[in-house]
Amino acid sequence: MALRFGARVRLSVLCAVTALLVTLVQPPAAADEPLPRTVSGWLPYWDQEGAYADALRHAAQLHTVSPFWYRAAAADRIEGHPGAGETRIIDGLHAAGIKVVPTVMETMERGALADILTDPALRATHIDTLLTLVAGHTYDGIDIDYESIATTGDTAYPAVRAAYASFASQLCAKLHALGKKCVLTVSPQTATTGRIWDYPALGRAADTVRIMGYDLHWQGGSAGPLATPQWYDDILRRATALIPAAKLEMGLPAYGWDWVDGGATRHVTWREAEALRTTKGIPYHLDPDSRTPHFRYEEDDSVRDVWYQDATGVAADVPVLRRYGIRNTTIWALNFEDPQLWPVLGRV
Repeated sequence: MALRFGARVRLSVLCAVTALLVTLVQPPAAADEPLPRTVSGWLPYWDQEGAYADALRHAAQLHTVSPFWYRAAAADRIEGHPGAGETRIIDGLHAAGIKVVPTVMETMERGALADILTDPALRATHIDTLLTLVAGHTYDGIDIDYESIATTGDTAYPAVRAAYASFASQLCAKLHALGKKCVLTVSPQTATTGRIWDYPALGRAADTVRIMGYDLHWQGGSAGPLATPQWYDDILRRATALIPAAKLEMGLPAYGWDWVDGGATRHVTWREAEALRTTKGIPYHLDPDSRTPHFRYEEDDSVRDVWYQDATGVAADVPVLRRYGIRNTTIWALNFEDPQLWPVLGRV
């Protein structure tokens, strides 16, 4: 006989709690046993001091910090965000035993990055420009986070996919010749997303491939969880079949979105989401399906819908990561996160 609705909800909640307890009851590391350095994190330039202090607080677990410092503006031009290349921060992270691998992102006009990648001369110029950037500082490598090509249409898709793979292979080889790390940040590959990335080729070229495991529901779409265990299972089942698990880092969200129908979606860090929930006097609620925190509140005669991630939500994802042999994680972003996230990541 089918379960009544209330019974199904209670059963779903019980299953979620049981899975969480299985994760959390594992014995903690002994007091004299160091936490594993299996975590990396992006350092946002708009919260540089707070994120830097956060990194130092958790240096025992961090192996790499990627300051979000640079933007590729053209084949021969890399622009720095405020604070880019600050020696005090580079030296401080190194002194804490943390590698510094800054991120280069891009927000070029549609088609501009594809034009650079598919032109061998422009591609070579861009690689040289990136190498000059790395050589000009005491960086340990570079993280390439190029996302505008992800929406390439069917006609150009095969050529752009192959061109990005060639770019990655050539750049990584030259970085390795300099003794530097090559990190590639990509979007998840599922049945309907991420086809622009040639996962096997990128896995062969890079030291690390970071998968951005967030924005299952995103700023421009409908409200919902940023990630779920089921989604992670789909992502990692595909990824580990194409890239060695030891080379993969699963990107975890430390933030959320605050949606409203017909209005602007707001970005919220975990800290901001929890402060908002507390101010509104709303009880903590874990969505039984996604196992992520979620609440609604009223503002200006509208109902706003907040989904975000915290340590409890990530703990529900940990068994999936373990199942696929993923030990390394990366956080978007430092100083956004629930402080209780760190011991959870120590169990991955």
